[in-house]
Amino acid sequence: MDDATREKTAIRRGYDRLAPTYAERRAETPLESAVVTDFLETVEPGDRLLDAGCGVGEPVLTAVSSPEPEPDGVDAVGLDLSSGQLEIARGRAPAASLCQGEMARLPFAAASFDVVVALHSLIHVPVAEDGAVLSEFARVLRPGGRLLLTGGCTPWTGTNPDWLDAGVEMRWQMAGREQTRRHLERAGFTVLERGEVDSGMVEDEARFSYVHARVA
Repeated sequence: MDDATREKTAIRRGYDRLAPTYAERRAETPLESAVVTDFLETVEPGDRLLDAGCGVGEPVLTAVSSPEPEPDGVDAVGLDLSSGQLEIARGRAPAASLCQGEMARLPFAAASFDVVVALHSLIHVPVAEDGAVLSEFARVLRPGGRLLLTGGCTPWTGTNPDWLDAGVEMRWQMAGREQTRRHLERAGFTVLERGEVDSGMVEDEARFSYVHARVA
């Protein structure tokens, strides 16, 4: 098992164990900044949206997918590495389609989405795979499709052996905003807007970068 596989296995197992605790914390401090809510308001009926690293379904899947499928609604798809997270997302956004998988190897056809959202998920991907992830986002987006992405402001790698006071280790790898910008450009994205958002977790004062981009 190589280093990247070990890293992803540790993260998947960690989130599987943390899923109920994470869902509870996310309910207490929802990840809803003006950046996210304003972006989601621009998603149109009939659009197909991928929530890459959807976690427990908050805030994207619960915001864009109605309790029951609607003919003129948003076709929401959630992908996550953790089956434990997806199980909770299934209860919170029952109309969404859910899939377990990796962002560096998306199990979707080319040009099959209008919108991709990846909130606080790239920060768990091995830095060496960041370029592959952004290229995959570009591949599955239709021409002119849009991406909302959050990531680290500066390069950082770290672990917490007791994240959320749950006795479970969690790991992060962040390439930083400038490296992310270079990967986006290489993948064919044009940056429309960028800035910073907070983590959305009440005990965490960290700031993260966000990018709103469009693929050619």
